[in-house]
Formats: sequence, C-alpha cells, structure tokens
Amino acid sequence: MRDPYQTLGVPRGASQDEIKAAYRKLAKKFHPDLNPGKPEVERQFKEVNAAYDVVGDAEKRAKFDRGKIDASGQEQRQGGFWRGGRSGARANAGGGNAAGGDPFAGSPFGAADDIFEEFIRQATRGGAAGGRGRRSSGPRPERGADVTYSLKLDFAEAAAGIKKRVTFPDGRALDVAIPPGTEEGAKLRLKGQGRPGTHGGEAGDAYVDIQVAPHALFERKGNDVYLDLPITLQEALAGAAITVPTIDGKVTLRVPEHSNAGTTLRLKSKGIPDARGASRGDQYVRIRIALPDEPDRELERFIEKWKPKNYQPRKKAGLEQ
Repeated sequence: MRDPYQTLGVPRGASQDEIKAAYRKLAKKFHPDLNPGKPEVERQFKEVNAAYDVVGDAEKRAKFDRGKIDASGQEQRQGGFWRGGRSGARANAGGGNAAGGDPFAGSPFGAADDIFEEFIRQATRGGAAGGRGRRSSGPRPERGADVTYSLKLDFAEAAAGIKKRVTFPDGRALDVAIPPGTEEGAKLRLKGQGRPGTHGGEAGDAYVDIQVAPHALFERKGNDVYLDLPITLQEALAGAAITVPTIDGKVTLRVPEHSNAGTTLRLKSKGIPDARGASRGDQYVRIRIALPDEPDRELERFIEKWKPKNYQPRKKAGLEQ
C-alpha cells in the first residue's frame, strides 16, 4: 500500500481542507463513470478513496502519523511501522537490527503486504478484514442509462406482427418481437438492454419507437382498414363481383347493383388483429365511380338523350333549395 499522502499528492503537513480539495480533484479525475472500461483507472479511484478514508479523518490521520494505524486504517501490529512515518515508530527500537536497516525492507509491510492488500480489496467491495465490518469507501452501484432507438415498419408488418433485428450502436444485435396491430408511435421496452450499470449496478432499458410507413391503398382507423375502390358506371348500375386486396391477400367482393358513389361495403374480420390475436377489425370498401379516361362519344350521346325522373343529387344532399 502506498503512503496515503503520496496517493493524494499532498505533503504530510497539509491542512484538512487541502487534503479534501486534493481528494475531490482526484475522485473526479478517476471516477469510473467518466472512464468506462478502464480497470486501471478504477483501481486508482479505489486507492484515492482508501487514502482519503485514513487522512481525510482528523482522528484517523493523527493515529496514522503516530504509527498507530496503517494505510488501510487498521491498527499496527506491535512493533510494526509505516515507512515515512515518525522515526520513533521503528521496529526493534532496542537496536535488534545491527545494520540499522528496516526489518521489512522492500515493502511497507514486508511479508504481511499481501494480507493487507487483500484487506483493501475486500473493504472496497464492502467486506471486512478479520470480521471488523469496516464500511466500504468505494462508489455505490449505479443503474445504467436508458436508450431509445427508432424502428421503421411497413404497413403489413405492423398489422400482422413480425420479428425484426435491431442493431445497437455497440454492435449488439437483438431480434425484437413486434406484436400484431402495432401502431405508429408505439414504444416497445427492452428490459436490461440499455447502457451497462457501473460498480455492479443493473443495466438500463432500451426503448424502441415504432414508425409505420403509410400504405398506398389502405388507411387505418383503430383496428379497421379502409380502401377506396374505383368501379365503372356499368358495374355500379348492374352490380359486379370484384377482386379487392386485403392485408391477408385478395378476396372477391360482391358490389350490389345500383351502388352509388360513397357506398361503403364491409369485409368482416379483414382488418387489423389486436396484440393478443383474440379479435380483428373489419375492412371497409368505399365505392368510387370512375368515368373513362378517354372521352366516350357513345356514352355522351346516350346521356344527351337520357332524361331521368326525380334525379336531383345536389338537392338530395341539401346543397340546393
């Protein structure tokens, strides 16, 4: 273990305020949240916390300076000392070392060094040496941040449900189950797929914002689907069996005779399924009468001679008095 004064970069005669200021500067510099994925920096952060735990407390600091406790805050064994402490705190004070050298030369604790290093590692994780129950001075676990991604679906995918692969910025790929009936603006939650936590904290969540591309033919209202169906004047008058698209494929729709523009026909249970698949909406087909693109002289001559009775559509709609 290093001398806590050296770890914090302050002289032994520094004031408590100077020690606190040095600690805050180093704690910010080495904080794991600002240095993700750097084990060496996290180790330095733990050393700074351990050093401040000793000399940041005036009472502990005084004991350390007198050689009563070591750099980890534990009481010195009788005859032990900390290198760099007061000269009177030497082992074998009675002169047992004829060469005048330190009895634990090469390490602050000599053969006991590994024991105290292990103590610090346990203390940082919240453990204790020798059953003392020393409180951890390390950082608390923190939950990772939530993240949000966008996923674009086409109309049919959102309606029927599908599995889509989402690739995260860190390279991870995840197959996401899109439930049937998913609408524009829906938000899916992927628990634990956000940013990783720090110091053993749980990961955040990932949220997927759903965007649904509009369809060229279909319009969605709730779980119902609407389709505009152009028909000829002849089909409107005489009726017809017409093939129409649905989200499940093509079906045959019977258009009754004398069907007017705006008539709406229903295809039961051909709409959007709900998320549980327990029910479905309907598809509504709105009739639109379409005249030929090219002028039809025969039709025009017929209309010129045609004199229908009681045929006043604007009056019926309330547009004329």
